Amino acid sequence: MTEIKTTNYSMLHKQLKALIEDESNLIAILSNTSALLNDNLDQINWVGFYLLENNELVLGPFQGHPACVHIAIGSGVCGAAVEQDQTQVVADVNAFPGHIACDANSKSEIVIPIHDNKNEIIGVLDIDAPIQSRFDDNDQQQLEQIVNIIEHQLK
Repeated sequence: MTEIKTTNYSMLHKQLKALIEDESNLIAILSNTSALLNDNLDQINWVGFYLLENNELVLGPFQGHPACVHIAIGSGVCGAAVEQDQTQVVADVNAFPGHIACDANSKSEIVIPIHDNKNEIIGVLDIDAPIQSRFDDNDQQQLEQIVNIIEHQLK
């Protein structure tokens, strides 16, 4: 039996805006965002952020099991998102060339680049799921809107 995703993204967007509206600290914003997403997204096993530092991605605030700390640009799904400056939706991570298996239970993944006010990438939102094909076009659009809310708050 297939479970039905029940995420109310509209409510999630409103909650995030209210949660971070008076905050300017990047770590505080990302910490609360990862907690909010973890509490509201079903069928996920990791949600968090990697931040660009010294031309590599470094683990930032997250919810889930311990994760890889350093990811090279171009490596894995996160590195590909930065290299291509494009959201990556991967239905089966084991079929993704160069996938970095931080958690063997992860089967699908979405990674969305985050930009500063100069439109330069500062990091990524990374969400893993323990099932294949967890993320669809609607998830992509709605999670890109979550990143847009974060970007707007940082300006």
